[in-house]
Amino acid sequence: MSVQRSFDLSDIGDVTVVILMDIRLMDELDLDDWARRLYQFVEKEHRKKIVLNFANVESCSSTAMGKLVVLHKKAKQMQAEIRLCNVRPEIYEIFAITMLNKLLPVKDSVEAAVDSF
Repeated sequence: MSVQRSFDLSDIGDVTVVILMDIRLMDELDLDDWARRLYQFVEKEHRKKIVLNFANVESCSSTAMGKLVVLHKKAKQMQAEIRLCNVRPEIYEIFAITMLNKLLPVKDSVEAAVDSF
């Protein structure tokens, strides 16, 4: 899947909502492009509040989780914040075990994520 089709973007006030379109966040080459685009939101586009909507994501590799950790670090450096939402229970369980949910707060819905800023 091309990087242009990996996301659907919308803005709710000053919050950028990124709907992840890939069902599986697994392939390393695709993840490099995916991560590069997410980093760009923070570093070049200076978006300060970002919600990653996982509603379409059915699986997530350890590589993808590593990219999310790097995104968190870049966001922190740029004084930006990131929230996740609509994470499936089986993916959330992995986030909880790895404590990724402590770095990137996970909310039940887009609305809850937007309201949490």
